[in-house]
Amino acid sequence: MSCGARVAESSGDHSASSEEKDCPSPNLDTSKDSKSGEDSSCESSSESESDNEEPKPEQTNGELGESSTEEASAQEFNKIQPYCEHCNAENKHNEQVTPRLLSRGQFLLKVDTEGIYQCTETGLIFEVNRKVDIKYCILSWSKYADLVVKPWAVSGPLFDVKCDPACLTSIQFPHSLCLGYHDANMTFKVLHVKSSGALLESTVDHSATHVKWHVSSLSPVGPVIQSEETVYHHGAVILYKAIDHNPSLSFRVYIATNNESFIKDISKSVKHSSKKFMKIDKPPVCQKLLQNGKKYRLISEPEAEITPEEIEFVDGSLLKLKSYIEVYLEQPVEFKLLLVEMDSEEIVWKAKLRECDWVQHDQDRNSSKRSTGGNRRRKLSSSLPDEEAYDKRMKQIDTSDGVKARALLTDAQLITLAGKLGKEWRKVAAANLELETRDIDDMQEKKEDVTICNFKMLKKWQEKEQGNATAQNLYSCLRNAPVEVQDVLKGFLRGT
Repeated sequence: MSCGARVAESSGDHSASSEEKDCPSPNLDTSKDSKSGEDSSCESSSESESDNEEPKPEQTNGELGESSTEEASAQEFNKIQPYCEHCNAENKHNEQVTPRLLSRGQFLLKVDTEGIYQCTETGLIFEVNRKVDIKYCILSWSKYADLVVKPWAVSGPLFDVKCDPACLTSIQFPHSLCLGYHDANMTFKVLHVKSSGALLESTVDHSATHVKWHVSSLSPVGPVIQSEETVYHHGAVILYKAIDHNPSLSFRVYIATNNESFIKDISKSVKHSSKKFMKIDKPPVCQKLLQNGKKYRLISEPEAEITPEEIEFVDGSLLKLKSYIEVYLEQPVEFKLLLVEMDSEEIVWKAKLRECDWVQHDQDRNSSKRSTGGNRRRKLSSSLPDEEAYDKRMKQIDTSDGVKARALLTDAQLITLAGKLGKEWRKVAAANLELETRDIDDMQEKKEDVTICNFKMLKKWQEKEQGNATAQNLYSCLRNAPVEVQDVLKGFLRGT
């Protein structure tokens, strides 16, 4: 690393050369801060001053804001656990804890006593010495691309952690690499971004899945690696289908490192595209490790138009623009996709896509079936998106016949709805209904039938909302629920 590098080595790194220690970048902080007085350092960092898309934990003040259920469901899908023959599931002795999901992709973890706790959503492992509330979120590496300079490379997600740093002894960050049996010539550090700049701090230890760091202060921080050998990445393939009125099929196929910051960037890129996309739920984990510089090609059976025909893999964590492969079929037929490493011809990933994977539940068509043929209603459906049109219609019902829309839900209605919610009640309870973690844990401990758990969850929501526990309010909370759930709620609103 030269004297002009944007990131300076921490003075505590005994492996750094004398040149690196004597020639820090003049505009970056190269000294370690004490644990006191640094909790607010991130508030003035470049991340907090960035665009409004990035989560800002300091703005929640411990209160639950208006959750984005779309982001919550995307966040949940991004949990991809990397396992291969070289990587065993470690840290099982740590207590597994599920955090509360706050607004804009933020998490809140409350622990009552000292210990080592692993977040089930992000893989972060916290070592605490007393009772503490920890807020954290996943950040984008691309915003700090100029701070990660060769020979250093990203090795895992970037996090912003907020709590009293005196309560937090260490953090173990999940990494996305397969170390196998060849990690002797690898050096892990953490990039610590502060309001005054950034520095590389030494790690305590690393394992097949995590990098351990003693907390010096709290602001955006994530693991990086320097290696004299080939680096092997756990990979993920993420699929999106274009939503349009054409009979043809068009997909985007992203090949990524198994890094939540990277995958979050992909989701954001798709969301801001000029086209509309839906995520295709297929097992994303690659069965073979990915390497920088290796070439891969995507094969379709039956044949489809694939652009580009081959792609050279690079870890795109630092890139603002995420590359993808486009797959186009003129007719909507079932097909199989295979990602193949060109040198060895080995299959890295494969999936079969069926019509049920991409067919949208046409709520507009369902609405037209319920329509009595009024001209005004048909005009409303054609001029507004379906959900917006439905919301407007519900407001009209609320004005003209407020009894149906504002009536409190009965136990019979709740048990009917409970039978439609399925097994994902914990996600619904946290992300949609904003229930307390302790209430969710209480329901989970009793290990009752799924429908009963769903019913108790809805009753707990009803108790919390009291006079606002109406079908209209619950419909708003479950806007992103499966279509059969929404249909039941719409039936309640219509009084059927």
